[in-house]
Amino acid sequence: MSENNGPIDPKQEERIRRAFKERDWNEIKSADSWAIFKVMSEFVEGFEKLAKIGPCVSVFGSARTPRDHKYYKMAEEIAAKLVRHGYGVITGGGPGIMEAGNKGAHSENGKSVGLNIVLPFEQFNNVYIDPDKLITFNYFFVRKVMFTKYAQGFIALPGGYGTLDELFEALTLIQTNKIGRFPIVLVGKEYWAGLVDWLKETMLAERNINVEDLDLFSIVDNPTDAVKVIDDFYSKYLLSPNY
Repeated sequence: MSENNGPIDPKQEERIRRAFKERDWNEIKSADSWAIFKVMSEFVEGFEKLAKIGPCVSVFGSARTPRDHKYYKMAEEIAAKLVRHGYGVITGGGPGIMEAGNKGAHSENGKSVGLNIVLPFEQFNNVYIDPDKLITFNYFFVRKVMFTKYAQGFIALPGGYGTLDELFEALTLIQTNKIGRFPIVLVGKEYWAGLVDWLKETMLAERNINVEDLDLFSIVDNPTDAVKVIDDFYSKYLLSPNY
């Protein structure tokens, strides 16, 4: 890892310079007011399209995972099993693990939700999303609200910064009692082992989390166990997906 950031892309440099530019009140008021309306419109569309989707599980994972990769196939199988067990599937709507999740749900004629995001690279919506359940966002924070507000569980397969962002958003909301203690499942013990070790050996050792916070997630290695965690959680409360 380099100690310096290296040369900055000209477009990024311009954005950085703009952040330091002084603006008058009218300019601020105009720009911020317009941004508020755009944010509101995304919330409204999300609430209207997702309010009646029923019990779903959000599936997180990398957009870069190729179709012949074991984790793509696992995500597809997990999603298909979730549908057979009565759940719909919510993904980020793009390629890779997200595509696999939507594909698995679609193959079983289950609800297949795609929360797409406008990005300069990687992200484009996959073809396995229900047409009436595809939403494209400009704002990550609005999109993350939809991931958590309408999910009764979370399954994270291997991914990058975006996957970690979504995973820790769910963990934080549960830890702080902002949402219910829904099940969170990490798939791929080998992939997640280093992160879990760091949580235990560094974060917990520094008392930045409590030992019970490590119980907020489960780690499994196959689709059957991933779905079993979700089923077992709700069986404790005598709840089924048609509640």
